[in-house]
Amino acid sequence: MEIIHIVLGKANPERMNGVNKVVYQLATKQVNFNVKASVWGITNDKENNYGERNFETQLFLKQRNPFAISEELKSAIIEKKDKAVFHLHGGWIPVFYSLAKLLDKHQIKFVFTPHGAYNTIAMKRSSWAKKIYFSLFETKMLNRTSKIHCIGKSEVNGLKKIFQNKKSILLPYGYENDKTVTIENTANSTIVFGFIGRLDIYTKGLDTLINAFAKFKINHPEAQLWIVGDSKEKTILEQQIKAKSLDRNVILYGSKFGTEKEELLQKMDVFVHPSRNEGLPLSVIEAASFGKPCIVTDATNIGSQIMNCKAGITIYLQSSTQLYEAMQKLFSIWKNPIEFKEMQQNAIKMVEDNYNWKKLITQFNTDLYKI
Repeated sequence: MEIIHIVLGKANPERMNGVNKVVYQLATKQVNFNVKASVWGITNDKENNYGERNFETQLFLKQRNPFAISEELKSAIIEKKDKAVFHLHGGWIPVFYSLAKLLDKHQIKFVFTPHGAYNTIAMKRSSWAKKIYFSLFETKMLNRTSKIHCIGKSEVNGLKKIFQNKKSILLPYGYENDKTVTIENTANSTIVFGFIGRLDIYTKGLDTLINAFAKFKINHPEAQLWIVGDSKEKTILEQQIKAKSLDRNVILYGSKFGTEKEELLQKMDVFVHPSRNEGLPLSVIEAASFGKPCIVTDATNIGSQIMNCKAGITIYLQSSTQLYEAMQKLFSIWKNPIEFKEMQQNAIKMVEDNYNWKKLITQFNTDLYKI
């Protein structure tokens, strides 16, 4: 049975869109482990600008009406009846409501991954609009799906509050670093904290990060914070940095991908991801796979692993004071090369033990797709 992933976009890993990165990795690993998998992308254009991959990719044009499905996509779906299980990725996507209706009409099985869309914090933003939309459209889609795949405990808890069901499955995505990682001290004369991701100031907790780092800088005036990523909010973030007189200490690198991004990541000492709302942040898992101790909020859904594996520090409130204290503690560990090296090794082992693709692909097959 073929697994067909449907996503908005082209599953291009060289983009800031986390859902597309995850779908790319999942499809790639499924094919590596002899699962027939492909990706169907709903896009603004059909240009092949996403690089080589080991799975088949089909692109279908997005329609002007956000609920509309192209005739080409309709025909392709119906042709796959009894030949495939469809896997829809992403919450609050109008065309997925229509796709669910079409799949249900033709008795074609599908599963659905919200990617953090239903956790409690996410539901608080634009709450009235979301409640109305959820009641009119999202609930009907969830009723039609065979399984709801949650990638973090916050989403399981959030979904329970708005949609009681017995279809939810908690299952993380895997991650595999194909680079050779050597644990060694960076050449930095002072500690470098780093963040990689979309510059969504509220969601990613970048306001908390800037405030915490401003406190840290008082006693460590040469410390650095590297922020890799971009968005329309970059100007606002620059203003916040300037207001705290952090121009010399905080570097905004913009979006970086591939080798450029990895080179910056490897030069960081500690990775910081203080999100208010996440599904499961691949950037944290990637950083840990390179041996970077991480400071995260519990909202990232990776905090328990970070603490259990002694791979960094988890804070349990969106608090610049707590984040500052965590930065202070990691700085003290960083100054002790033996202790810091042990934490680096713990970070790598955490990824190897908890995000092992081979084990997880088996669970996907038995728990999610066996419908």
